[in-house]
Amino acid sequence: MRYEIVGTGSRGNCLVIEGTVAIDMGVPFSAVAKHLKTLRIVFMSHEHSDHFNKSTIKKLAYEKPLLRFACGEWLAKPLAGCGVKKANIDILESGRRYSFGQIAAEPFGLYHPVPNMGWKLEIGGERALYATDTARMDHVEARDFDYYFIEANHTEEEIEGRIAEKLRNGEYPYEQRARDSHLSREKADEFIYGNIGPNGVYVYLHTHDGLAM
Repeated sequence: MRYEIVGTGSRGNCLVIEGTVAIDMGVPFSAVAKHLKTLRIVFMSHEHSDHFNKSTIKKLAYEKPLLRFACGEWLAKPLAGCGVKKANIDILESGRRYSFGQIAAEPFGLYHPVPNMGWKLEIGGERALYATDTARMDHVEARDFDYYFIEANHTEEEIEGRIAEKLRNGEYPYEQRARDSHLSREKADEFIYGNIGPNGVYVYLHTHDGLAM
C-alpha cells in the first residue's frame, strides 16, 4: 500500500493512500494539490481545524466538483458550508461497512470532546486502520490488518510530569486536556500489539517527540 502522511499533529492532518483516498483534510491546499487529479474520496473524522481546513475543502470542492466526502452526520452541514454539493456527501454510521467501488470503509466512534470517528479501510486487498484524537481504543478490534495509522500523542510519564510541574508552579496544566482526549504511546502500543499480525505495519501519528516510524 502506498501512503503519504501529508500532515500530522496540531499544524494539520491528512493521510493520502494510493493517491486516490484521503483521510482528513486539515492541511493547506498546496500540500495536497499534487493529488488533485487522482483523488476520489476524502474520509473525514471531526470538525477541529487541524483535521478540517475550511479553505482547503472549499478549494477542493471548487477545483474538483465530483470529489466525494464521507463523514458522520455532524460534518454534513460544515462540508456543505464549504461548497461541497449535498450529492457528494456520504453520511456514514459507525459499525456499518460501506462500498465505494474498489474501496470498502467501516467507520467507528472515537472518544473526544467533539463527535469523532476513526476508519477501517480496505483498498486493493489490503486493510488499514486510522485513528487519531481519541482517549482510548479498547472498544475497537482490528485483527491482522496490514497497516495501523494510530495516534501516539504522548508518553504517560512525560505528560504526568508536565502536569505536576505546572501545578507546582501554580500554572494551569492544559496538558490535562491532552491526557484526557488524546491517545498515549502506551495505549497505542497496547492496541497495536493486541491486534497486529506478523506482517503488519504501524505508523505513529500526532507524536510530539519524533515517535513516527
